[in-house]
Amino acid sequence: MDLDVYVTAHRAEWDRLDHLLKRGRRLTGAEADELVALYQRTATHLSVIQSTAPDPALTARLTQLVARARSAVTGTRRSTWRDVVRFLTAGFPAAVYRSRHWWIPTAVLSTLLAAVIGWWIGTHPEIQAAIAAPDELRQLTRPGGEYETYYSSHPAGSFAAQVWTNNARAAALCLALGAFLCFPVLWVLFINMLNLGVGIGLMSSAGRLDTFLGLVLPHGLLELTAVFVAAGTGLRLGWTLIDPGPYSRRTALARQGRAAIGMAIGLALVLFVSGVIEGFVTPSGLPTWARVAIGVAAEAAFLVYVYVLGGRASRAGEAGDVDADQRSTELPTAA
Repeated sequence: MDLDVYVTAHRAEWDRLDHLLKRGRRLTGAEADELVALYQRTATHLSVIQSTAPDPALTARLTQLVARARSAVTGTRRSTWRDVVRFLTAGFPAAVYRSRHWWIPTAVLSTLLAAVIGWWIGTHPEIQAAIAAPDELRQLTRPGGEYETYYSSHPAGSFAAQVWTNNARAAALCLALGAFLCFPVLWVLFINMLNLGVGIGLMSSAGRLDTFLGLVLPHGLLELTAVFVAAGTGLRLGWTLIDPGPYSRRTALARQGRAAIGMAIGLALVLFVSGVIEGFVTPSGLPTWARVAIGVAAEAAFLVYVYVLGGRASRAGEAGDVDADQRSTELPTAA
């Protein structure tokens, strides 16, 4: 394509579009229709130039012109409380539901890994000796030891805030690092399961596994589920780089990335709930069965939330992505 000839043929349309945009709201009905038509044609021109004869200066000018026109056509949209409600009742649960084929296997395999590590440590005294000296192990596992006092070592409010911050950071790492071909996510998961497995192994070797599970389960069910969801989403994001499906790699990654950002916000709320449980319920004087029952109820509520609200929203077409008018326009590739 001869770029100079192409520019000469269409420059008048671009100038006319620029003129209409500068007039803002003072357009007649016919001029508004003309603006929409010129926006669509200019978007096509930009795509043709980018694919056949890219010129940096011209591409920059047309990109800016198309962006201004798109803003004028679609209007400026402000978030409202209705958007928050829609996100909590449809967008977030639908995104979790749609990624269930990633986070459920992640949860099952990770739990099995923690159990195997716990069994291995609990049945091999030499491994325990490599972890810490005998006196230190007794200090950890004895009644009133560090595993028990950990949950009451700080005021409940500040402890809950600290736990929430740490867990939210771990979930955010899983989501953000997924784009690096999954490997960092697997490492974060392994470290979490290793810590859990060490606790299981040491407390079981001391004959106090029931005490350990009574301390972990009230908050751990919901907390670990949130981490598994984040890890599964991160793995899905990483796999998108390998297999983008019917979309271009850039488009597929953008779609999954936008959904992951929403997941990060939603999971922060879920982890806030688990942090409150860990700060106020786990170290409380409630009997073990009551504390575990609260944890089971919180986990069940989350799963119902995902499978009922999320399943319904997913079947209605919700994917956890932003609205269509807020996404980057997919430009046509032919004039």
